Amino acid sequence: MQASPLDALHDVLPPSEVSWWPLSPVAWAALICTLLLIGLICRLLYTAHCHKQAKNHAINQSQLHQNDPQALHILLKRLAKHYYGTLATTQSQNKWASILSQLSGQTFNEQELNSLYAPVPNEHLAKKLSVAIRTFKLKEKVNV
Repeated sequence: MQASPLDALHDVLPPSEVSWWPLSPVAWAALICTLLLIGLICRLLYTAHCHKQAKNHAINQSQLHQNDPQALHILLKRLAKHYYGTLATTQSQNKWASILSQLSGQTFNEQELNSLYAPVPNEHLAKKLSVAIRTFKLKEKVNV
């Protein structure tokens, strides 16, 4: 009877399992890139949230003053001043109406804005200003 060829391998030991720690340099690089990407995404989301905070506050305030066109106009002026600077809000009434039309998507004219100072409040203008606050554009370029 012949001897089994596997009997000669009794002194060969199988390799032990490879430990997961310490990580390889590629694993470290992937881990660091993933953490940096997560941090960058969190920062961008936080910055966007902070940038939109003034508009959200104006929307909440406009719901409190739904029938007061003067208060809504003041909110729009504050929004424009916050996002586009003082120069955008200190223009003539005609230019302010065109800037407001450009930023809100609504059409405003000088007569409508002058009617804010009339003794009787204009319900239609209040609704229009309320919609303008909700649709106010934050990233539009204003050439003043």
